[in-house]
Amino acid sequence: MLCRIASGMDHSRFKNEVVSLTGILDLADTMEATGARVRTLGMKKGAPNPMLVMRLAQWIRESKPDVIHTWMYHANLIGAFAAKLAGNVPVVWSVHHSVLDARLDKRRTMWVNRACALLSNYLPAQIVFCSQASLRIHEKLGYASRKLRLIPNGFDLDQAKPELAARESVRAELGIPNDTLLIAMVARFHPHKDHRNFVRAAQLLHQQMPDVHFLMCGMNVTWQNAELAGWIDAAGIRGRCHLLGARSDVPRLFSAADLATSASCNEAFPIAIGEAMACETPCVVTDVGDCALIVGDTGEVVPPGNPIVLAECWRKLLEAGPEARREMGIAARQRVQLRFALPAIVERYQELYLKVGSRASQGTPVPSLTQAAR
Repeated sequence: MLCRIASGMDHSRFKNEVVSLTGILDLADTMEATGARVRTLGMKKGAPNPMLVMRLAQWIRESKPDVIHTWMYHANLIGAFAAKLAGNVPVVWSVHHSVLDARLDKRRTMWVNRACALLSNYLPAQIVFCSQASLRIHEKLGYASRKLRLIPNGFDLDQAKPELAARESVRAELGIPNDTLLIAMVARFHPHKDHRNFVRAAQLLHQQMPDVHFLMCGMNVTWQNAELAGWIDAAGIRGRCHLLGARSDVPRLFSAADLATSASCNEAFPIAIGEAMACETPCVVTDVGDCALIVGDTGEVVPPGNPIVLAECWRKLLEAGPEARREMGIAARQRVQLRFALPAIVERYQELYLKVGSRASQGTPVPSLTQAAR
């Protein structure tokens, strides 16, 4: 989303710099292609270095930004302290989490979140949430109510769109017949994404519809992942599963799928679901975060952690036939166009930056924006 926002901004009015607190960003080349300067601070995960915070403050003093926009809990806290050291530059925080779970999330992350809640009255000028669920949860945690605002994720409908040739080409890549029914899940391997729930649901559907195939892709979603491969083998569906790892052609994969799904136990606003909808692929989602709000009446919503209901919902939509799914997919893309089109989301960020930026409030026409990314 950071990359999409930066690329979509009005470059006659805004200039971007991006700082990664740790190593190089995966999208650094793409960011630089938008004209943004990209730097890495080199912090080791789990070991904030006060000297590097001082270095970040020095970079801020040199860049003289009007606004610092930090992304995620650790960057929110570190970026805000560096901004104070650099001369009290206004800071916008971003939160892209929903519920933090002591069983799944790192204790350090939970501590940082509590610290942010305690300091939210003092450090940020505004706090942006990508989902209504996340905003409500963090307000209850003690985040300053007067500073909270919602800006959902947005989608470039020129990039995320149906690809007519994808169905045949993806099946050729997977080595399966053209008429094979395919269910896709795009998500990094993380406890919140609940791949085990997906695999259990796939096992149940396989018992009723043995010819259905399942496509999974995302970071660490490969056969080298012993835990994931073990679940699949235990379910007896290795021959029906395709693990593709991280991919850069997600719209193509979604366009090829008969259904897209999430199996998550925790979400805020999953980008993969919006992308699938933009590709006219009907979605079955778990009722976490804003998933139900995103799909509305263009998809199906099931309880999290319930593979029986998830599998049954898949079965009903597959048996409904291609025409019913096509109508759902068309409605899904229209919903994204109406509610989550990228230009409208970018404009909301630009309005926020202009409001918060001190020089913008004084009438300076070309403010600078530094974004510190975790």
